[in-house]
Amino acid sequence: MTEHMRPQQFHESVGVEDWRVVGEGACAYFRTGSFAVGARFLQAIGELPGVGDDHPDVDVRREGVTVRLITVTDDYYGLTERHVELARKISAVARALGIPADPSAVQTVQVTIDALAGPDVVAFWRALLGYQDRANSGEDLIDPRRRGAPFYFQQMDAPRPQRNRVHVDVWVPYDQAEVRIAAALAAGGRLVNDADAPSNWVLADPEGNEACVGAAGPPRTATDRP
Repeated sequence: MTEHMRPQQFHESVGVEDWRVVGEGACAYFRTGSFAVGARFLQAIGELPGVGDDHPDVDVRREGVTVRLITVTDDYYGLTERHVELARKISAVARALGIPADPSAVQTVQVTIDALAGPDVVAFWRALLGYQDRANSGEDLIDPRRRGAPFYFQQMDAPRPQRNRVHVDVWVPYDQAEVRIAAALAAGGRLVNDADAPSNWVLADPEGNEACVGAAGPPRTATDRP
């Protein structure tokens, strides 16, 4: 049985320097520079032995190719040990083709809705979006085609009219979070809460609309490891 893997474990694995775990799995961005090069890269990935068993999500654009590794089953949504080996193989293919990786270009976005009547609210958005429940969760909806932003429903205990109840979560590489936050603050935002840093920061725009910046599982330093 393939073991489940936490983001920190993935980042501490050898040979995955091109990859970053964000909200929707382990992702890598490869700058191909043309659609033709991207198509060749995709073909080479498709020819890797056993790649069909892990079915990576690949997004080919003119400028580059994004590859996402995540297991989606009825009872699990996340990383496994198999993804480490596949990540290494995909990076090796990119190097052989002379395609550079750019870990700083990776991100995913999630929409979060605060709800008092959670199941009723989830049912509405499930029907409206054509989404489905995330594995083993009654508070997450995902696009069955794995393209649209996921929705997360956060349970509220009481009404909160003084703050917005819908916000965006932006997941960025662990080593890009401070840069992204600094850019948002320089653009007129303000820091609302950093109590959960370095995994989560709450920001607000000039009118008070909130957003969160998330970073998944930075690797421990050598002195922190047992």
